[in-house]
Order: sequence, then C-alpha cells, then structure tokens
Amino acid sequence: MTNSFNDTFLKAARGEKTDYVPVWYMRQAGRSQPEYRAIKEKYSLFEITHQPELCAYVTRLPVEQYNNDAAILYKDIMSPLPAIGVDVEIKSGIGPVISNPIRSIADVEKLGEINPEEDVPYVLDTIKLLTQEQLTVPLIGFAGAPFTLASYMIEGGPSKSYNKTKAFMYAEPKAWFALMDKLGEMTITYVKSQVKAGAKAIQIFDSWVGALNVEDYRYFIKPVMNRIFTALKEENVPLIMFGVGASHLALEWHDLPLDVVGLDWRLPIQEARAKGITKTVQGNLDPAILLAPWEVIEERAKAILDQGMAQPGYIFNLGHGVFPEVNPDTLRKLTAFIHEYSASKLSK
Repeated sequence: MTNSFNDTFLKAARGEKTDYVPVWYMRQAGRSQPEYRAIKEKYSLFEITHQPELCAYVTRLPVEQYNNDAAILYKDIMSPLPAIGVDVEIKSGIGPVISNPIRSIADVEKLGEINPEEDVPYVLDTIKLLTQEQLTVPLIGFAGAPFTLASYMIEGGPSKSYNKTKAFMYAEPKAWFALMDKLGEMTITYVKSQVKAGAKAIQIFDSWVGALNVEDYRYFIKPVMNRIFTALKEENVPLIMFGVGASHLALEWHDLPLDVVGLDWRLPIQEARAKGITKTVQGNLDPAILLAPWEVIEERAKAILDQGMAQPGYIFNLGHGVFPEVNPDTLRKLTAFIHEYSASKLSK
C-alpha cells in the first residue's frame, strides 16, 4: 500500500471529523462506463468476476475516473449461492434466475455451507490484488442480506411483490427461520473471508426488505441481522446497512450493531436525524437526478450535503445505483463539487 492511502471514508464511517465529505456511488463500476461496456461485449458478469485481474480493473476504474473515496468490489450478491447448492444463472435483461427454488424445509435442509477459499477463491484473489497493489482508497466488500437472497431463492428470480416469499415466511415459519440460519451463517463466513483478504469496510445490501412492515421485520428478519452484525463486529471494520424503499426500517437498522445507516432518497437526512439516528449516515441523492441539467444536480447535492454536514459522520452517496444512461463526466464533476463544497464549509 502506498503512503498516500486516503482513509477519509473510514473516518467518516466511524463518525470522526473529516476535512471534506467522502463520496462513493453504488454501481459506480459498470454499466455507465464505456470501458466496461466494451468488456461486456466479450465477457459475461460471471466471466468478469471469475478473472481477478479483469474484475480488479473494473472495480478500480471509477475510483481512477471520478476520484472517489472508496471502491466497492465488483461482483453480484448471488456470487456465494452456488457454493451452498443454489442453481443460479444471471440472465441478460432479467437478472438472477434460480432453477431449484426453495419450496419446503427439505429444500432448506439440502443447502450446504460455504468454504470461501475453495468455493470463491476468485473473489478473494480480486480483493488481494486491489488492496495489496492497486488501490489508494478503502475497498468495500459486500454481501446480500438473508431476506433478499431468500426472496430470489423462493421466487425463482426477480419479483415485484415477493408474494411467494412472504407466503413462505408466514405459512412455514420453521422452514423460514432454518433458511435464515443457513443464509446468516453463509453471510458471516463469506464476509469474514473478504475482510481477511483485505476489504476495509462491508456493506450489506437488503435490497428488497422494504417489502416488509416493521413488525414482520422485527420478528422474521432482525434476529438474523443482529447475529450477522454481532459476528462481523469482531472484524473491526465499518459495517454499512442499505436497502431500497425501506425508510420505515431505518431506526431498526440503527438499533443493530453496525456503523453506518444507508438511506435511499425517500428519507431526508435531517428527518432521519430528527427520528433519532445518531450513527453515520450514507446517501442519498436520487440517481434519476444525475440525468437532470447540472444546475439541478448541484442544487440537490448542496442541499443534501448541508443536511449531512450538520454533524460528523456523513458519507455522500446515491439513494440507489448509477443508471446506465448516466454520463461518466457527470459523476466526475459531482465528485469534485462534493469535495470542494464540503471542504469549504468544514474548514470554517
């Protein structure tokens, strides 16, 4: 690692004062970058993630192009599932499709355990390559949360309503909790291996958990999330929680042993603070605004920064991932604006 390692993101994640607001973007690596689209003409996502040098290049590209304060490992939340016996295929234009969906407790009991060094060595090799040789900013590792993974495993693919998942949860609670236990263990083992390989922070994506109400979250989901974060706390790296359309669960996340509460664009930062969220927050520009004229982007970013900077412990991000249509120059310009504007405010 070079002497110019930039730890601003890690300081903010721990709630410490920083000279400026750090920024990274969900889905910063990928579809909006012409270099990535050229790679995708030759290789599938599966093929990219299985080639550490290529995957490391895709991961570090946005940091080099936009001057972001963190990189996030380029891979898919489905990456660990084949190791435990889930037959998953990423289909273009559809997403993950699973040919052996979970229908009973017998299906849950058939699931195995992950051994990351044997099952996903390419993930660990990519992390080592990035953290030992290539990056001067922290690398964020990540995993999908049990509810979101379970929703794919039960629905057999993407869903808009999660009816099968919820029906399974309500009708088969014993099987549901057995599935949460299996996925919880897998997540802990998988994430710990990422930290051991060199990841400096971890984000857990519970993309679809906003489909549940608070009462069901507390009963069916929170116990496994508590177990995951309690186990990961031992690794002594910042832990981030994020979901989409889950503002009603932000206080539940704040209650977990994690460091950073990720917000989508539906919950303003000042409102989250007023509700009692005192931990570091991350967010939360609506990614659609990146397609607006620059004056609009700047105005919205400034308003979010002003709310975020009201107290230490703030990381700028989007409220969800970068769209393919976003011009990379916009992200470069936005990053520079965030750095300059926040530095001028925080130096006073």
